[in-house]
Amino acid sequence: MSNPNTFASLGLAEPLLRAVTDTGYEHPTPIQAQAIPQVIQGGDLLAAAQTGTGKTAGFTLPILHRLLQNPAKGRKPGQPRVLILTPTRELTAQVEESVRTYGKHTAIRSMVMFGGVNINPQINALRKPLDILVATPGRLLDHAHQKTVDLSGVEILVLDEADRMLDMGFIRDIRRILALLPKQRQNLLFSATFSDEIRELSRGVLNNPAEISVARRNTASELVKQTMVLTEQAHKRDLLSHIIRESGWHQVLVFTRTKHGANRLAEKLTKDGLSAAAIHGNKSQAARTRALAGFKDGKVAVLVATDIAARGIDIDQLPHVVNFELPNVPEDYVHRIGRTGRAGSEGSAMSLVDRSEIKLLNAIEKLIKRPIERTTIEGWSPDMVKAEPAHVRDADDDRPHRSSQPRRHGGGTGRSNGARSGARPASRPRSESGSPRTGNSAGRSGQPAAKPARSHNGSGQSAGSNHRSSAAPRRAALLGK
Repeated sequence: MSNPNTFASLGLAEPLLRAVTDTGYEHPTPIQAQAIPQVIQGGDLLAAAQTGTGKTAGFTLPILHRLLQNPAKGRKPGQPRVLILTPTRELTAQVEESVRTYGKHTAIRSMVMFGGVNINPQINALRKPLDILVATPGRLLDHAHQKTVDLSGVEILVLDEADRMLDMGFIRDIRRILALLPKQRQNLLFSATFSDEIRELSRGVLNNPAEISVARRNTASELVKQTMVLTEQAHKRDLLSHIIRESGWHQVLVFTRTKHGANRLAEKLTKDGLSAAAIHGNKSQAARTRALAGFKDGKVAVLVATDIAARGIDIDQLPHVVNFELPNVPEDYVHRIGRTGRAGSEGSAMSLVDRSEIKLLNAIEKLIKRPIERTTIEGWSPDMVKAEPAHVRDADDDRPHRSSQPRRHGGGTGRSNGARSGARPASRPRSESGSPRTGNSAGRSGQPAAKPARSHNGSGQSAGSNHRSSAAPRRAALLGK
């Protein structure tokens, strides 16, 4: 009798099991164990799983199995049997790479299709028979308008990262694409969250779907150690450089809110002697591919990214994520820190939080239903706001916080004696693009010299996406020795 917790127990075809074995995986993740049998059965599926749980294999493996079990009677050039839609170029490339990895012992042919590159090579590729097409919505519609792709033979449709596609405004493009597909098909919708908008979309796409959710809504992996450092906005760049060098981090993904901010931060870190690169939508596809490849092979130690660009970064053992600025949308925090703590590996997520971001912090803590541990970095302890606990203040109380200079060990507000390795003094102001930064640190190994602060007794008050909150953290006086 086979072990019920193996890929073989899921009924996958032998060539696929060989490919899985080649990758080194032995046991399916929860989303894979639940989704693979459902997809093999042929019904529609609505699945929610947080980033890093293995949901890509959760649909690519059973799709490959179905194609093997039902060979095409006659494949036409440019007429895929499977269409997988993704929101970003990086994610598109990642998903198609998974298709090729798991289908390498088969004759199944796939291709990737996205914008930002010359369309002619894609047109040439479409002149050959095709089984699986992984595409972004915009470039797919370009091909459809030029009649270089024929979607009339699609048997299976996958909407991957559907929540992000809605956030990026792809709903109209998706509807145009749906109109080009056969009415009879299998539909799979994968999302990190089940928002009201996702459920509305699913009602228009899916037919009596099975539903899978492997974690409660908007939760972060328990393998990710979450911490935050309260700091001043003008000190964030120097503090981040100090943390990376002092901790000896060799692979860290840093999130900024804006493309301009990503460029500025990468340039600053490079001047500090760190190997850093930025990745965002304004970069050419070649530049993005080079930066990501350098980050994966260790030539680039710090990759600075915007939320959209980071959706295709899939590294099983990425050790550190830093939120240089907190995201405006709390759910994006879950997506960001989900880049680490993947495939059973532990990870750290550090956020650098300025006092103007307290509302965003409270909204995030309310969403994830847990407080984020406060820490201090030796020599970089700001005398942050001392406010009464959130529960004793009115939710609409937006009294300004008292600003202050960073508190230096040994007194004074001048250059820090605690900053080592040539770090610039934190008191030297550095203006960014005007938007608050954050970054989150905490590692199971290679952690900076951090002292834990008193933890909260609850999560912050927040009114959701508009970030109305109690506007103050609990009384969290940072502890120094």
